[in-house]
Amino acid sequence: VCDLRPSALPGSLDVSRSMFDLRSPPHRFMKRYDSFSSVPSSTSSRKDSQGSNRSLDTITLSGDERDFGRLNVKLCYVSSVEQIWITVLHCKDLSWPSSCGENPHICIKGILTLPKPVHFKSSAKEGCNDIEFMETFVFAIKLQSLQAVRLVFKIQTQTPRKKTIGECSLALRELSSEESSHWLDISPPSK
Repeated sequence: VCDLRPSALPGSLDVSRSMFDLRSPPHRFMKRYDSFSSVPSSTSSRKDSQGSNRSLDTITLSGDERDFGRLNVKLCYVSSVEQIWITVLHCKDLSWPSSCGENPHICIKGILTLPKPVHFKSSAKEGCNDIEFMETFVFAIKLQSLQAVRLVFKIQTQTPRKKTIGECSLALRELSSEESSHWLDISPPSK
């Protein structure tokens, strides 16, 4: 953007003024570049280590780096009737093993990890990129009991056979009457 060679500096502070004065018109002609290439950052592909261009969304990751998707839930505690309201909203970018088929039926199993665990399950939906559940579960439990436990979600296939393909959890320490929305990262099921 600016030539900083000594021959271009007239001895005044013109360079620092022109670099930081964003009211002057030249800044609208600037292009933003990636830190690791001279390709303008508006392009959607990057060169991999072999030098070929691949779209970012076609790069597959292996092992722990792979994204298993995210689950969106809302929580609320209604203190007047001592009830917890759990709403399972969406499951986004979910991935499942090829052994489960192309579009397995997916459901969300929830567990409140109390001394006597409380279980609930959503209806099964056809697997896709954005599965909408929009189901609310209500349980009458004292707030003090809930604040010491976790809410665990297991993402399960129903067809061709029942199998847990991912899980996520959330501590209920800050449960309140204010409805809170949470996006939980799904991880591989624990052994």
